[in-house]
Amino acid sequence: MTITEELIEVGSLKWFYRNAEPVNPTDKPPVVLLHGLPSQSYSWRNVLPALAEYGFRAVAPDWIGFGFSSQPDRRDFAYTPDAYVEALAEFLEKLGIDRCSLVVQGFLGSVGLQYALRHPDRIERLAILNAPIMPEAKLPWKIKQMGIPLVGDMLTQDPLLVDRTLEGGGGYRVEDADLDVYRRPFLKSSDAGRALLAVIKNLQLSKVTAEIQSGFAHWNSPVLVAWGMRDPWLPFSLAQAFTQQIPGAELAQLEEVGHYPQEDWHEKVNDTLLTFLRRQIV
Repeated sequence: MTITEELIEVGSLKWFYRNAEPVNPTDKPPVVLLHGLPSQSYSWRNVLPALAEYGFRAVAPDWIGFGFSSQPDRRDFAYTPDAYVEALAEFLEKLGIDRCSLVVQGFLGSVGLQYALRHPDRIERLAILNAPIMPEAKLPWKIKQMGIPLVGDMLTQDPLLVDRTLEGGGGYRVEDADLDVYRRPFLKSSDAGRALLAVIKNLQLSKVTAEIQSGFAHWNSPVLVAWGMRDPWLPFSLAQAFTQQIPGAELAQLEEVGHYPQEDWHEKVNDTLLTFLRRQIV
């Protein structure tokens, strides 16, 4: 298999993404993996090769404003959910991906769910890992404080916020070599912190989760909700309530896994995802 780091221009925006090509390509739709806050596509580094090994092309982008993608000024990119949905649609179109299996995680992964609801014909299967999927979901204080005027301006300029948030979401220590990658955008430019601040201020969580709850009541494609049971911010009860409203939806408990499952325990994520993606649709 081949895993590469790519950069593509879509309009005025530059998207960085990690691309995994299988050794033996198949006609299976590609898998697109979307990260949450304040992460980046690097979080999927151990999931991408597992998907490619079983014949899936896998694409994991850095959201605009995150990682090594563009970090435009708020005057040039609104950092609202609607702006992200539109940008994601244009990104996938540029890559020639007209249908995919979508995997979303975390806060901002909710944008992927909005994309799915607005483009259901482009979704083969949908997997949700610890994301705000019900109106009861609340932004944790650890992240919410980053959007407070003045306070947030200072917090989001601290590269160590990545350490505290990723490790606080599951209680596991992230290796220093990996943290170096997560910190790099914040060390390179203050634009990374300003983008994060703008995202948190514009999450519109109540509006977004209301759209998700009502929209998925009429969803038909296969859905997997895999939940890290050590998530301190989004309780398992959200996953239970969500799956109960979708006929045929699968619910998987990832024991000893936190808010960032692909970072905390990728082997469990790989097993669960591959079982779901390889199962024949009836």
